[in-house]
Amino acid sequence: MATIDLNCDMGESFGAWRMGDDEAMLDVVSSANVACGFHAGDPSVMRRTLLAAKGRGVAVGAHPSFMDLYGFGRRQMSGERPEDLEAQLIYQISALCGMGAAYGWPVTHVKPHGALSNMAAENCELAEVCVRAVKAVDPGLVFLTLPFSETMKAAEKAGLKVACEVFADRAYDDNGMLAPRQRDGAVIHDPDRSIAQVLSVVCDGVIPTLGGHKLPVEAASICVHSDTPGALDMARALRKAIEQSGLTVAPFVQSTQRSD
Repeated sequence: MATIDLNCDMGESFGAWRMGDDEAMLDVVSSANVACGFHAGDPSVMRRTLLAAKGRGVAVGAHPSFMDLYGFGRRQMSGERPEDLEAQLIYQISALCGMGAAYGWPVTHVKPHGALSNMAAENCELAEVCVRAVKAVDPGLVFLTLPFSETMKAAEKAGLKVACEVFADRAYDDNGMLAPRQRDGAVIHDPDRSIAQVLSVVCDGVIPTLGGHKLPVEAASICVHSDTPGALDMARALRKAIEQSGLTVAPFVQSTQRSD
């Protein structure tokens, strides 16, 4: 039976600050992208999220970002030397991979966060920095990335396994890039519109754009953001709609518990 992954960015609480309902979301999704401390999250939250995912059989990926706790990783950062950014990404990915090794639930993939992801999608040099960092930690990790992006091209060129994701709660421009959050309609709050976009992707293989076009895509995963208002209800509705379409929700990469 055909499958599609449903992923969510999570583990984004930090200290006394709480973001999203990770426990409930983990009952819905099949993959979790866990913040690694630079835009959100901390070691205790990383461990708690990983163990909760393991208990449900949910695959776990690293979700590294710019060093931007204040801006939640959504501010465009410039001036960082490529080698310094690469080191920061290796640091973050390695932290979660170490946590996974310690608790017998290996990390399966990496998905860059926020502004880093958006900038690298259009900047080939930044895309190569992200890819080098992933490959340096573990060339067996899958690179989860946007379609039509420089990151996808760089990851494929470097020989990494690549999985394409499409967002359920974000709109696309006519070039296949995410529309800026400031643009009208860029963030999808209407569950019916979100479901229609997802079914268009998983059933018809096309992404509808704000300009009225339909771009061909082969998606391995659908993402819903945990910080979008009503995210949990949206995720539940999406899973129900996907399953009613005849697809099975399952990770695009299976985690396996270590036997040693």
